[in-house]
Amino acid sequence: MSHLLPYKAFAEHLADLARPIARRYFRSELTIIDKPDATPVTLADMEIETRLREEIAREYPAHGILGEEHDSVNLAAEWVWVLDPIDGTKAFTCGKPQFGTLVALTHHGEPLIGVIDQPITDERWVGVKGSGATFNGVPMQVSGKRKPLSETILLVTAPEQFTGDGAAAFARLKAACKGVYYGGDCYNYALVASGHVDLVVEMGLKTVDFAALVNPIIEAGGVACDWAGRELTLASDGTIVAASSRALADQVLRMLNR
Repeated sequence: MSHLLPYKAFAEHLADLARPIARRYFRSELTIIDKPDATPVTLADMEIETRLREEIAREYPAHGILGEEHDSVNLAAEWVWVLDPIDGTKAFTCGKPQFGTLVALTHHGEPLIGVIDQPITDERWVGVKGSGATFNGVPMQVSGKRKPLSETILLVTAPEQFTGDGAAAFARLKAACKGVYYGGDCYNYALVASGHVDLVVEMGLKTVDFAALVNPIIEAGGVACDWAGRELTLASDGTIVAASSRALADQVLRMLNR
């Protein structure tokens, strides 16, 4: 999909713009504001998103924008940019570099480009549909390990995100896995894409949380879908399975949907 290359370059340009802002605020005296949904936001989140929105409006004024911190713009547009200026704000405010800036481009609701950028460690994961995935510019692959759940570490940001029937499903999956690591946000998914971990399962995510994760994982050979096994789009329900192989994803989906 060579026609996506200019958009890929622009998505990385947006990540470049976010980096110095995140670095300036990281491990500083930050004021933390609690949003109505009880999630935190800082001046860093707001300044990054404002800057990226300005750049998109300048370069692609007809495109829509869906962001974490400001009102949506033209979501009926053919092309929509999806932004999460700091995914993992809690980690950011704690001085932990397990957060990232997420930039995605969707076409008619389908994610085509995803950038996961970690500004403190200078790490960047990029996936473009049909054109592969890279880590810091070098082609990357998932581990592709074919092993049972009993030998797999499950990565989850927080146990409280599992509610209703999802709590029971998580309990079944947790019992079937070798262990669970908590924390990480988007960084967990990046590690699946670059072959370091094999499984992340979550629910309750917003579109801005997952849109940029899709293509780095899938283009690296992994699986990213919802709990029903469907492709992730702007209309997805916020459940996600990210796995290093189809065999592992199928095991997980069977466990979740018993």
